[in-house]
Amino acid sequence: MEFDAFSAGVEPGGLRSTREIGILICYMLDQFGKPISREDLIDSIQENGIANYFEVSSAVSELIRLGNLSSDGNEVAITKNGELVAKQLSSELSSFVRNKALNSVREQMERRINEKENPVVIEKADDGGYYVTVCMTDGTRDLMSLRLLVPERSDAESVKNNFYNNPEKAYSIILATMIQDKDMVDELIKEHSNE
Repeated sequence: MEFDAFSAGVEPGGLRSTREIGILICYMLDQFGKPISREDLIDSIQENGIANYFEVSSAVSELIRLGNLSSDGNEVAITKNGELVAKQLSSELSSFVRNKALNSVREQMERRINEKENPVVIEKADDGGYYVTVCMTDGTRDLMSLRLLVPERSDAESVKNNFYNNPEKAYSIILATMIQDKDMVDELIKEHSNE
């Protein structure tokens, strides 16, 4: 395989061929089965060191131009031509790359859902520090709202990111703690420390 793509930021085993990057994009959209925002698609590939950001962005544009993808401006979807590419050529990609890319896009989409359903607000406190308010909903009603004071903006961002990574974990541990179910707290902490 000819290496014709920029490799800055690409981890060992990642893609260094524009052809492979195009095949991967078609494969991911075919497997995911629904449109994905262009930003989420590119980020899920780039942030995990699978391919270079600029190469992925360029490949998405080229796949749209060729008719393998369609776009409404924000979201991209696979076309029948793209489905053929995915089915006929995805075996050229290692199973490691295919699985890593699919897991990455699933995590990215799960995070977007968490962000939409569970708002987090960061506010500068008048007397120093930052307030972080996290809310968890079940889609129709609030399950939890918690406000924390942390010393630095970076701490506030860490709270926000960790909450979005697993709001159910935060809710479960807080609930178990508040109802004083020590066994449940210990079990939840042990369960989530293995993640």
